[in-house]
Amino acid sequence: MSDQYVLETRNLVKEFKGFVAVDDVNLKIQKGHIHALIGPNGAGKTTVFNLLTKFLIPTRGQILFKGDDITSMKSAAIARKGVVRSFQISAVFPHMTALENIRVALQGFEGTSFSFWKSGSSLNKLNGRCMELLDSVGLAEYANTTTVELAYGRKRALELATTLAMEPELLLLDEPTQGMGAEDVDRVVELVRKAAQGRTVLMVEHNLSVVSKLCDRITVLAQGAVLTEGDYEAVSADPRVREVYMGTASSGERGSPSEESETETAR
Repeated sequence: MSDQYVLETRNLVKEFKGFVAVDDVNLKIQKGHIHALIGPNGAGKTTVFNLLTKFLIPTRGQILFKGDDITSMKSAAIARKGVVRSFQISAVFPHMTALENIRVALQGFEGTSFSFWKSGSSLNKLNGRCMELLDSVGLAEYANTTTVELAYGRKRALELATTLAMEPELLLLDEPTQGMGAEDVDRVVELVRKAAQGRTVLMVEHNLSVVSKLCDRITVLAQGAVLTEGDYEAVSADPRVREVYMGTASSGERGSPSEESETETAR
């Protein structure tokens, strides 16, 4: 594999009791790119994400990270190698403050999550890095705010900060703008652009306006298989893409409706 590719899948397949959710998918994610995985409901996008991060086990095929075969590795080991993901649903602790959420993520990264014999004050050494991460997503002033009190868009920004605490080399974002109004969407677009500096991003995103603003390359899935791939101009002009989106994928328009997890569809 060329050094220019951070992630590669080779003939990736996932079957659920005879149903093929991911069908012979070959991806090449170039270093430093923001790469989008798009497609209509049930196309297999989130299933691919779950395969890449080993929340699901591939039926067949290979997954390579920087040339190393990670197909048989477990989720935690993949995260330690630098492949870190977010989820469609915000995954922060609602009754902790924003700073405490970041501190938990840093503990996990540093391997001190289970040091129960240490005093709480010993964790204060992490606070400086916590504030840096909060500031990077525009949440410094909310450091001591309980997460449940944050607006939805700010919760997603906090989740991004906890993900960045893991210092990922490859950042996987699953529907980062799902359920957001226009103002929050624009804010998250800028946060993703900033987070992408010095790293590679692979994102599942249903909002094609977001994809057009952010992404260097786009892979379109349909019925679990790759339909086409290219930059936004080429993909949005492809009549097959417009067909699978039933006419909703014209330039600058919102793509498909907010999608359900393909693993739910598979069940």
